[in-house]
Amino acid sequence: GIFELGFFKPGLASRWYLGIWYKAISKRTYVWVANRDSPLFNSIGTLRISDNNLVIFGQTDVPVWSTNLTGGDVSSPVVAELFDNGNFVLRDSDNDNPDGVLWQSFDFPTDTLLPEMKLGWDVKTGFNRFICSWKSPDDPSSGDFFFKIETRGFPEIFLWNRDSRLYRSGPWNGIRFSGVPEMQPFDYMVFNFTASKEEVTYSFRVTKKNYYSRLSLSSSGLLQRFTWIETVQNWNLFWYAPKDQCDEYKECGVYSYCDSNTSPVCNCIKGFTPRNPQAWGLRDGSDGCVRKTQLSCEGGDGFVQLKKMKLPDTTASSVDRGTGVKECEQKCLRDCNCTAFANTDIRGGGSGCVIWTGEIFDIRNYAEGG
Repeated sequence: GIFELGFFKPGLASRWYLGIWYKAISKRTYVWVANRDSPLFNSIGTLRISDNNLVIFGQTDVPVWSTNLTGGDVSSPVVAELFDNGNFVLRDSDNDNPDGVLWQSFDFPTDTLLPEMKLGWDVKTGFNRFICSWKSPDDPSSGDFFFKIETRGFPEIFLWNRDSRLYRSGPWNGIRFSGVPEMQPFDYMVFNFTASKEEVTYSFRVTKKNYYSRLSLSSSGLLQRFTWIETVQNWNLFWYAPKDQCDEYKECGVYSYCDSNTSPVCNCIKGFTPRNPQAWGLRDGSDGCVRKTQLSCEGGDGFVQLKKMKLPDTTASSVDRGTGVKECEQKCLRDCNCTAFANTDIRGGGSGCVIWTGEIFDIRNYAEGG
């Protein structure tokens, strides 16, 4: 009795959709929409199983949406079932095995990530699950904002507005995303990030009964985590991003970091100076910084430690999870193109090695964490 599936008409819109919402919660909250980009134009619609597919038919018995499965060796009749976790599944009626699922709504998220739902890539099939905002609060059709995992280099998650990057989570450091210091592990929520040969995915789990939490992307491009507060019968905003100027992707240029407590917010890393002092003086840090002294590359170079930072953009970095911090430093010193290094995992004193070559950018400072 936690979720419900049916046809609905959002707000003042005249279009109808098949969706899933919480049954256990008084405030109607949609978590999934099947036909978001092919609505029904009136309230006459049916969901049927037809040729081993789920199909939504409109007024004239014309299909408007289908699970589009082709063939497959289904011996017994198929059934559709809504699970307690909000996953709507089409399966072989004789096969209770989770691997025997023919189709599931969890593979096609709308704007919401629920507990046990995975965001990211199935490496074997090349299938990518991401969330995409509604067009407006009353229109569930695909909006302009996307939140999806980038697997190149050291994986992290990006928030996009169509083709431009707005914000990045920073890579997973074993406990949380480097750019989300508020993501402290707490009693009844477990965060999980997997980067293996099979998958690169993020998911979360709630371990407390009757506790509801969801991650959703608003139509205005805010990534928000909500938890349901029973006593006040409302969703509590637990966390959101982007939060401030420093969360904006590439707010400051290369070799500089953003600190929302300084004025201007852009600061050159120690040993660097503004590339364009005039623009810098006008609070435009987009040109970034340049080295005061060029590297000698003959063994005389060293490192400056940057603390409480969000790691630089890691899409072009290289990762070796089997190397410790000392070998990582040596490896970086031997390569004249190497700019910086860090641990891939901060647990237990730190392990693994991530190396940046060339320019580093989109770094920010945090008062706590980082």
